[in-house]
Amino acid sequence: MNRKSTPPIPEAIVQLQRQLDQFRSTQPRRTKLPESLWQAAVELARQYGVYSVANPLRLDYMGLKKRLGGVPIVRRKATKPAFVELITPHAIPLEECLIEFESSRGGKVRIQWKASAPPDWVSLLRAWRETAG
Repeated sequence: MNRKSTPPIPEAIVQLQRQLDQFRSTQPRRTKLPESLWQAAVELARQYGVYSVANPLRLDYMGLKKRLGGVPIVRRKATKPAFVELITPHAIPLEECLIEFESSRGGKVRIQWKASAPPDWVSLLRAWRETAG
């Protein structure tokens, strides 16, 4: 059986793990952790990440994440195309064309024409965006 080896736990987390084990061994089950232990876990989570701290310390992941509070969560936004160029092979005459667009909100527009020159794209897309909201 081929298993991935788990990375070693940083020494700072191991030290807090010992403190937590000692606290848990002397207190009744489900006793709230002292604020000093939570603060130490928060500091480690800022450095190593919430999961990397919560898992080995057997802490509530969401509780630790909430205590981080002021730390912004970085979310990647989908990049929007700034320009789209349509290129057709010169060998194929442009007699009939069909193009469909779909907005990020799910709105759709379908443009079909039979002509050698395309319609006024700017006006068409602007009007669609204004009506789609």
